[in-house]
Amino acid sequence: MLIALLIVIGFFVTLMFLLWLTTVFFWRTKDIAVEWLEEPAGRGEHAKGYERDLEEPGEEELEELIEPQLATSLEAVTDVLSTQKAALDSLTTDAEQSGKGKGKGDSRQAGPGGEGMNIIPRWERWQIKYQTTSRAIYAKQLDFFQIELAAAGGKPVVDYASSFTRGVRKRQAPGDKDDRLYFSWKTGKLKQFDRALLDSNGISTRNRVVLQFYPKIVENQLALLERDNAKGRHITEYKRTVFGVRNKGSGYEYYVISQDFRPRPKS
Repeated sequence: MLIALLIVIGFFVTLMFLLWLTTVFFWRTKDIAVEWLEEPAGRGEHAKGYERDLEEPGEEELEELIEPQLATSLEAVTDVLSTQKAALDSLTTDAEQSGKGKGKGDSRQAGPGGEGMNIIPRWERWQIKYQTTSRAIYAKQLDFFQIELAAAGGKPVVDYASSFTRGVRKRQAPGDKDDRLYFSWKTGKLKQFDRALLDSNGISTRNRVVLQFYPKIVENQLALLERDNAKGRHITEYKRTVFGVRNKGSGYEYYVISQDFRPRPKS
């Protein structure tokens, strides 16, 4: 009986010890970083126009595909040479500007993604508001989000500066190699703060454009906030999103102040 009692007591003590462990240790799976990607902006469903329509040749046109006779070929070569000579002669003039063509071209918009969805790009629909009147607090916010200020123009390279509260880091690099999202202030006190932060650290902003470059991880955070606030609306409906900055613990966070949408396309 004594041995059986000890076994029962030992079992319950072990069980209580395991229950206590569950309140002390937590097993969590590692969070998986999610990147919100969107298609490049394009012309959408605009009409292509008859200049871009492709039509199959009719039976009456098949005769043109038959290999021509030798005499016909020689005549065609002579016509081409005469035409090219006339074109070359017309280029040897003293005109300062050539005439403009009157071709209709096609209906695609300029830039990459010409055939993509009709999406307003992020740099055009996003607006970020920093609520602060202190340059020191503003610099702290920039450092928290790892935003890099830059002065462009006037020289072949762009001057960058970051880490304004922990020892400024400066560098120079070609602007065409930077594919990060960037913004610039139109007016206001914060525009002057950006220029003052650069000027005070030896980067001249005179007659130059001051830009803010956002890291990819911050751009992705903003995109996820925008998506969650849209509550299932399609990305083609996004018109404008205004973000704000607020305190969170010992740091800061972005949040959506307002979001405007375009009318839903008719099906």
